[in-house]
Amino acid sequence: MPPSPQLVLIDDRLLIEELLVGLAKGRRIVLQTTFSWYYRACRAAVLGAGGQLSGPFEQLEREEQEQAILSLLELRGDILLPDPRATVPRMARIAKHHPRLNLLNLEAVAVAQHLRGTLWLSPEAAGGVLPAVLDQEHVAWKAVTIHAD
Repeated sequence: MPPSPQLVLIDDRLLIEELLVGLAKGRRIVLQTTFSWYYRACRAAVLGAGGQLSGPFEQLEREEQEQAILSLLELRGDILLPDPRATVPRMARIAKHHPRLNLLNLEAVAVAQHLRGTLWLSPEAAGGVLPAVLDQEHVAWKAVTIHAD
C-alpha cells in the first residue's frame, strides 16, 4: 500500500506558484493554505502592484493572466482551507506566548500545529519572523524555491 500523501501548508506566494506553475507536480502531497494567505493572494491578483505576490501575474499574457486570476478566485477543491473552529482557539493560545505576532502569522502557526504537517514558506517569508516562532512552537517548516519570479 503506498504511503499517505504528506499534508503541506503553503504561504500566499507558494499558492500563486502552485496555480501558475504547479508546485505540487509529481509529489504525493495535499496542499492547504490559510484564509489570510488566500485573501492576500486574491487581493494581489485582482489589484496588482508589481510586488512579490502580484508580479507573477503581470508576467503573463493578458488572456493567461485573466485565467490565472480566475483560478485563484475560484480556488481548486484540492487546495484545502482551515476550519476556523479549530484554528481560532489555537491562535488565541499562541498569542499568549507571542503577543507581538500579527494575525497572518498567528493563523499560519495555528493551522500548521493543527495539521501536524509541514509548512512550506517562500524565500521571502522564510526570511521573516515566522520561522523562529515555528521553531519555538515545534512546527515543521522548510523554505521552498520558486521557479520564476
